[in-house]
Amino acid sequence: MPRDFSGYGSLDETDALGILAEAMDAHRGRIALVSSFGAEAVVLLHLVARLDPMTPVLFLETGMLFPETLDYQRRVAELLGLGDVRVIRPQAGAQDDGLHTTDPDACCTLRKTQPLEAALSGFEAWITGRKRIHGGRRVSLPLVESDAAGRTKINPLAAWSVADIEAYFSRHPLPRHPLVARGYSSIGCAPCTTRTRDGEAPRAGRWRGQDKVECGIHVGPDGRIVRDTEIPA
Repeated sequence: MPRDFSGYGSLDETDALGILAEAMDAHRGRIALVSSFGAEAVVLLHLVARLDPMTPVLFLETGMLFPETLDYQRRVAELLGLGDVRVIRPQAGAQDDGLHTTDPDACCTLRKTQPLEAALSGFEAWITGRKRIHGGRRVSLPLVESDAAGRTKINPLAAWSVADIEAYFSRHPLPRHPLVARGYSSIGCAPCTTRTRDGEAPRAGRWRGQDKVECGIHVGPDGRIVRDTEIPA
């Protein structure tokens, strides 16, 4: 499995289309995009669709998403002509038993981490929409890294600023997630997501009031699940 990331070193960090083209060529047929269809997700989905709309898109339908997210996912997939959206659900029997209030990490493991790991089986690379502007561990996010299973993980929007994102929306007639207009700057499961206030970090509304800022699907090469706000040296 390729682990030499030097091929990406000559690319402009803000050239997401170039980074994607390099990655999709290097891992042709063995790469997937993991998307939440959240607040900014349509930008990356559009970039990928410009290169190959048949790229597999893995969408984690946790069973606890906002109805607006489910509607938005269907609308965006149709608009962009995404031909291989795979709706990933938890195993049968995962009920809303209040686990998200008593043990949110366990809830995320059940509804996100385990289903995604199973869905990524057979792929050697995956694409995420994470950005350094989101803060926490993400401030030092590389363009390319390895996950715990040795898969290559590409973060083509890592260096993008808020201005970059807004400029892309200005250049392309892409629909915004309907909850953005209602004050949600980051959108996950409905019980664990609130609106953000002026001046707050983009992900401040996720798991508000809890010592948790990540769902845990991003596992580093050391096998550690990324869930806290620690910034690695």
